Amino acid sequence: MTSALLLIDLMPRIIALPVAPHSGEEVLARCRRLARACRAAGRPVVLVRVERPDTAEQPPGSGFADGLEEAGDAVVVKRTVGAFYGTGLHDLLRGLGVDTLVLAGLVTTMGVESTARAASDHGYELEFVADAMSGFTAEEHEFTVERIFPRFGEVRDTASYT
Repeated sequence: MTSALLLIDLMPRIIALPVAPHSGEEVLARCRRLARACRAAGRPVVLVRVERPDTAEQPPGSGFADGLEEAGDAVVVKRTVGAFYGTGLHDLLRGLGVDTLVLAGLVTTMGVESTARAASDHGYELEFVADAMSGFTAEEHEFTVERIFPRFGEVRDTASYT
């Protein structure tokens, strides 16, 4: 089994959104820990960010959070909610021999869930780091983590990886 860490939309403008039960800064800190652990273990880290499809000029805060990206990380730019459609992500992962995705980032019920559903359709095994993601409300995050994600894969926390 070759796993890759897939970090979704850790951009200043999204980290600053009011999310729950974990703040964007808490999610970012946990995702940084996950990335360090994966890099140390020789596992691929894939950073995904969104760009608006209707303009070449992006809103302020559209790059990755400071200090997140390191040499050797793969970067995927998406223009839809999920990270697979029109991005080449599947080909990238297959080229790396990845069969399992560890998902984290923002927002639980948007970019993370949409990417997870597409990943499942592509045949990947999935793991979700529940405390390294957050929703627009604590209730929607908890419902998704407790009721939806277990249907697609394993739900864990940051401590189980670091």
